[in-house]
Amino acid sequence: DERNRLYERGTVVVDDGRITEVRKSIDGDASIAAEEVIDGDGKLVMPGLVNAHTHLEFTPLIGAFSDLGLLEMMGSMTAIFGRLADDEFDYLVEAGYELAALNFALGGVTTVNSMDVQPGAGAEAFGQAGLRGLFGPVITDLFWDEPIDEQFDRARQFIEEYHDTYGGRIQATICPHDDWSCTRELWERTESLASEYPDLLVHTHLLELEESNTMARANGAADSLDLLDDVGLLDDRLLAAHFRLADEDDIERTAASEASVAHCPSVFAYWNPDAEMQWTPVPELRSAGVDVGLGIDDHYWHDSYSLFGEARQARLAANLKRTAGQYTSMELVRMLTVEGARALGIGDEIGSLEAGKRADLILLDIEKPKFTPLTNIPAHIVNNAAPADVETVIVDGDVVMRDRNPVTMNVDEVRRQAEQAVDRFADETGWEMDIGGAEPPGTLDTVRDLPKRGPTRLLSRLALQSVRDTFEW
Repeated sequence: DERNRLYERGTVVVDDGRITEVRKSIDGDASIAAEEVIDGDGKLVMPGLVNAHTHLEFTPLIGAFSDLGLLEMMGSMTAIFGRLADDEFDYLVEAGYELAALNFALGGVTTVNSMDVQPGAGAEAFGQAGLRGLFGPVITDLFWDEPIDEQFDRARQFIEEYHDTYGGRIQATICPHDDWSCTRELWERTESLASEYPDLLVHTHLLELEESNTMARANGAADSLDLLDDVGLLDDRLLAAHFRLADEDDIERTAASEASVAHCPSVFAYWNPDAEMQWTPVPELRSAGVDVGLGIDDHYWHDSYSLFGEARQARLAANLKRTAGQYTSMELVRMLTVEGARALGIGDEIGSLEAGKRADLILLDIEKPKFTPLTNIPAHIVNNAAPADVETVIVDGDVVMRDRNPVTMNVDEVRRQAEQAVDRFADETGWEMDIGGAEPPGTLDTVRDLPKRGPTRLLSRLALQSVRDTFEW
């Protein structure tokens, strides 16, 4: 809770999907009248983890990109996404969402916030699995060739079909992809759509690349935040993923607007594009009052479903880039849970163990040698815990996993579908994927598959603005 209290022996009471009591245990709690009593002896009970920024469609391709160079990986992904936008690889997408739901549940992640091309399958998979999720379709006009009208029609249809479904566990979001591949016109239309649906989160990549502010100037603004402010999107509904290039002024403006940030340390630690890369200024953001959650981003790019691992990576990367002591362990626990929930605009519903909140809980088995002696539990969580330690998962008061056995998903069937999807994908594309590694085809039909008009416009705009910046007095 807000006081960061821990009970050595505690009881959580849930009724109709909500927590009604969190207190020290008393005699008789083990035999309390209830539909179900879960024995917490030897267990740590904590809020479910919140994955504040992710992409899930290509989950079965985990391991496919691990040993590629950065440019090779980006080229391969661009080609695949171009075909995905043309409604290809549906079988891979559906299997990917099922596999992601299974593995995140196994790892104690009860809420995800995912930006994808075909999020309908994700809403269905996570909804049926009993998990909580925010989903939205990507919108961009300088990356894909798909007409803007069709993209906004698709976004509106998704909102109408999936927002506030599955008992409210599935929510729709509005997802302009980023600040380096979108024109001012797209941002203005995004604001109009957001005005139609004032309760929806606006989820985007912001200040991720050096090109972010360059494109903003090409769009007639001083910088990226200035552009969003111009069009009316810099407010408390905005979740900005990455934010690694933010300076002091950006931090102040973000805090004043009450926008939030999702920090994804592993993906940039793995795919570092620049040896001099600035690290996301999370300590300064939090000191300024900005809610910062942790996200896994493209987990199939760095082969990890572990949100616990993101907390450890956040600490190590920040300490390496700066000095030791950038975070306390409890700060990182809060970023995994309640601050992630607040960043998504649902902190009043989930993220902490408090009466009145939805009952999203996980139980970790801490009667293991690695947790002995059991001192400094917050440090154990963020430095030592792993998905395999999660024993029970509860979402909205319903048990999703009990004793490491998922009760809402068929593990064997999910694995079978994922394996079949990857085999089919390999046959159709020429990717070589086996137990020794993965190798994309020489071209992946790159010339045919890469969208033509979109990237050309994107590169032209960036190049032209760079010239203007160079000769500006």
